Amino acid sequence: MAGINATFQALSDPTRREILKMLREKDLTAGEIADHFRITRPSISHHLSILKNANLVIDERKGQFIYYSLNTSVLEEVMGWFAGFMDKGGN
Repeated sequence: MAGINATFQALSDPTRREILKMLREKDLTAGEIADHFRITRPSISHHLSILKNANLVIDERKGQFIYYSLNTSVLEEVMGWFAGFMDKGGN
């Protein structure tokens, strides 16, 4: 995992959480993601960079476009961490 701190930093922003929800439905380009927000495309690229650095999203070039998708294995690790934390906290 990229590091739990990087993951939590990435998840702390509502825009990034919304991007992850969108990617849950299907892979999208940065332009398709940007069309859903009222912020600049460079800002979307910055958010995507943070998500990539936290290994929460993966990018793949298809022709002239770069598609972003969820990295479900990292999300599963985070959920496993939360589950373990909750189990120990319930004692």
